[in-house]
Amino acid sequence: MKRTAFGVAAAGLLAASVPDPTLAADPRTIDWQAVPPKSVTLFYPGESTYDWLVSRAHKGARSVRQGKSCVSCHEVDEKDLGGILVKGDVVEPTPIPGKNGVLDVTVQAAHDAEYLYWRFQWKSHLAREGRMHDYVRFDGKQWKWYGHDRNDKAVRSGEQPPLYEDRFSIMLDDGKVARFAQQGCWLTCHDGMRDTRNEVVGDPVKKHPLLGADGLRHSDVRKYLASTRTDPAASWDKTRAKEEIAKLKAEGRFLDLMQWRAARSAPVGMADDGYVLEYRNFDAGKNPFSWNVERKTMTPLYMFDAAKVGFKALRAEDIGNADKPAAVVKEANAVPFDPKADWRAGDILPGRLLSRIDAKGSAADNDASYGTWKDGTYTLVWRRKLDTGNPADDKILKVGGKYTVGFAVHDDNVTTRFHHVSFPLTLGIGVDADITAVTLK
Repeated sequence: MKRTAFGVAAAGLLAASVPDPTLAADPRTIDWQAVPPKSVTLFYPGESTYDWLVSRAHKGARSVRQGKSCVSCHEVDEKDLGGILVKGDVVEPTPIPGKNGVLDVTVQAAHDAEYLYWRFQWKSHLAREGRMHDYVRFDGKQWKWYGHDRNDKAVRSGEQPPLYEDRFSIMLDDGKVARFAQQGCWLTCHDGMRDTRNEVVGDPVKKHPLLGADGLRHSDVRKYLASTRTDPAASWDKTRAKEEIAKLKAEGRFLDLMQWRAARSAPVGMADDGYVLEYRNFDAGKNPFSWNVERKTMTPLYMFDAAKVGFKALRAEDIGNADKPAAVVKEANAVPFDPKADWRAGDILPGRLLSRIDAKGSAADNDASYGTWKDGTYTLVWRRKLDTGNPADDKILKVGGKYTVGFAVHDDNVTTRFHHVSFPLTLGIGVDADITAVTLK
């Protein structure tokens, strides 16, 4: 039986909230058998931040500092690198038991005059979809967070179950970010970020004038480009002035970052849209997902509509059951939360609320991204406008253009650096490249 990324039982229900695209070919109906495939090996990078790449601990540090490409030393090394790093060494101080070191992805690309189309296939390490994310569970008195990623302390200790969404990410550049074509996503990873050396969280970030409470309102450090920092080490806290960063953005010196999320976007047929500059930012507008919990009081905002799906909440035994919806979708299967309902200890609700109709602006550009999971394999088709009309947030693509892309997969209940990544590749839209998007007729 075919299993969708939001569950067979919910497919008919949610179809109304995921209308077929009308402006161009539906990526699900393209004859992908006629599009040549490219096999790309993604590998486990461990804690190989850019700081480590240029340190004495890395034998290739000099080449990295000179701007040479990673593959100049590591061509076809992905399987060896992933197999070594995933087991744990100086570049992976906290390995996850049983994790796979490599992941092969089949990539296909096509285009017409208006859109770029992708198709990706990969085998999941987990024998089910990773579509559970940010859940809350009623303990008989109050709602509390339930489950997390496999690196979380409570999960490693067995106090919480491993529950985290699978993701497929695309990072893209048009040549305006120096060295991305040579060193790819490593340019964006630095010590101080989540789950890296010298991780910085809490008050130091909250008090930072740009990143903290008076600026971007963050409490941790995420991806950024060295060009947004003032010191040679590109330290997390040595940020340039807002005006300088705005100038870099206006010049297009950012990286496009799009993520298909099995929990937070797949049930409404979308992927989110963001970019990396001084931080890992979302595009302007509104994402297809928001919080379904008032986090100060831990009160849910919506619950499942029992009249439509047969229950108001999930139970632990429902996890992994593809016949039940794992997401609350505002316009399809949700009703406002009723605190006086007959809640039982062990009831579970998603901590995220999804909505296709509420998604707006540049953040909602990826409006046709459809993923299915069947017999251990994900198949993801994706449509993206060549010219989104949002040059402030997106790379504007052209037929005949050549670009640099990198891929990442978060698989088996992991987040942050515990993913699999590719070395940078070239993408040609109607022209020869590592990945050639063929012209649709």
